[in-house]
Amino acid sequence: MIKYKYNRCLWLIIITVFVLVLLAGVIPVRAEVGAPLSEEKIGVVVTIIPLADFVEQVGKDKVGEVTVMVPSGANPHTYEPTPVQLKRISQAQLYVKVGSGVDFELAWMDKIRVINKEMLICDSSQGIKLINQDPHIWLSPRNAKIMVQNIYQALAEIDPYSREYFERNAIEFIKNLDRLDEEIRIQFIRMENKTFLSYHPSWNYFAKDYSLIQLAIEDEGKEPSAAYLAHIIDQARTYHISIILVSPQFNIKSAEVVAKEIGIEIIVIDPLSQDYIKNLKKLADEMVGNG
Repeated sequence: MIKYKYNRCLWLIIITVFVLVLLAGVIPVRAEVGAPLSEEKIGVVVTIIPLADFVEQVGKDKVGEVTVMVPSGANPHTYEPTPVQLKRISQAQLYVKVGSGVDFELAWMDKIRVINKEMLICDSSQGIKLINQDPHIWLSPRNAKIMVQNIYQALAEIDPYSREYFERNAIEFIKNLDRLDEEIRIQFIRMENKTFLSYHPSWNYFAKDYSLIQLAIEDEGKEPSAAYLAHIIDQARTYHISIILVSPQFNIKSAEVVAKEIGIEIIVIDPLSQDYIKNLKKLADEMVGNG
């Protein structure tokens, strides 16, 4: 009987040790404070392409492929997300919104929050003063620096262990934005006529940064009437305007009518371009070259 009890106790000890070994391989050891919880990249969703550029510059190899809700060539005022995009939202840790009143966000952010309640939402516009409720804040390099700071803070909140890494990347990118800002400022000093036409009034913040004046062809978000178009043509002649900015997201027939009527240059520039710095350098070069 004693031998039986001894064998039984021995088997209980062996089984207990075996179970503990198995559990040790399944249950993760509690990480130290500040230690990374996993090597997985942060899943990020953004509203527009320039925000993807900002996230990638700050997050680099700590973030996965960034999902853009409003793809290249699409109009952020009318675009609706696909089922694939909505699935990406359900799997993401961070959503970076413009936050300045982009129509897509006004229509969809409440639904996006419901899809993934655990996802952190970063308002990249925090700290930026709006001009007449114009949502195109990212088109100012000075605003872009603030947006990058907001993105850095959001990434650091998700992965505090990598805070210094994100901070270094943000500082480096902000230095590049400072250089861009200074280059553009110097370029526009030598531009004699600082008034320009734009089909869609996307460039208020850019114009404010560099003491330019934007006149819009679009009439309160709609195609201009014949009377309004005639008014715009008169203004273009009065101010000796030599440039019209148009973007691929909009119908540019009205801009073509104005350009043909008074013989001025059309510059096609995408406010939603992927390479933010290269895009604004191109814009400044073409405006100064034709101004």
